[in-house]
Amino acid sequence: MKTYVIGAGSDLGVHIDGAHLGPVQLMNDLKGFYKGESTSLMQDENIIKSRNLSDRRKNEYEIDKFNTKLYKMILEKAKDNYFPITIGGDHSVAVASALASAKAHENIGIIWFDAHTDYNTFDTTVSGNIHGLPLAAITGYKNHELRYFYDGNTIQPSKAVVVGARSIDDWEKDNVKYSGITVFTTEDIKQKGVEAVVEEAFKIAGEKTKGIHISFDLDLIDPEIAPGVSVPEFDGITEEEAMKINEEIMKHLDQVVSYDLVEFNPLRDIGRKTEQIAINLLAQIIKAAENKGKFTNKKY
Repeated sequence: MKTYVIGAGSDLGVHIDGAHLGPVQLMNDLKGFYKGESTSLMQDENIIKSRNLSDRRKNEYEIDKFNTKLYKMILEKAKDNYFPITIGGDHSVAVASALASAKAHENIGIIWFDAHTDYNTFDTTVSGNIHGLPLAAITGYKNHELRYFYDGNTIQPSKAVVVGARSIDDWEKDNVKYSGITVFTTEDIKQKGVEAVVEEAFKIAGEKTKGIHISFDLDLIDPEIAPGVSVPEFDGITEEEAMKINEEIMKHLDQVVSYDLVEFNPLRDIGRKTEQIAINLLAQIIKAAENKGKFTNKKY
């Protein structure tokens, strides 16, 4: 099927610089083998970015402006039966990509592969980094300010699954506890195995839905292996486990309607280790999606 790669070059959601350069680097790497349609959206260079950790609404207006444009771009292609692949950028860009898929397909689930649950609100965030709020916004838990551009149904929390969490802010824990989302930790992956955890995630996110949005944050991987992220969390998964997750996703590609790969920060990478992992993940998904002929508009 037709793929559409979008480079979402924004690091406005985090006080650390560099993730906005991730899509530039990765899309340049993709030129060696990707022949499909692609485009890039970069944050305004004239923005004076807030990095103040006491500011709980850092760059809120600028993020909303960026995501409004990104949402419209992705929605147009999704409605034309493309398979959108969004390369971030920090994880705040997923508000646009996930909700574009939700609008195009009406009723979808979401699997959030991440070291963090990203379920803070403006009241509970400690850092004020908006990349810690997107999943709550996507599932309709407060944070309506982050989806002003959106007029559809949010994704049901009961159809949202986090895989690989190992760092949840203290005030965020209550948000997660009472939200209805499902969380599998890194320890669950270690104990149960990738296949079992991902299989269960697809069962939950795919129950009576018309597709699933995948959002893969590279901080899922241990920073000793993939150091090129803005907010690393130790005791993560291995490169082999990350690739295995991707393989499991590809087994369910008839359900997947869109895919994100986010948080690559080339300024923090060492020996291009994270870059190579990111390219391998993208190459797998692009090849699988292009070889998949019939899953668009499938009814479940």
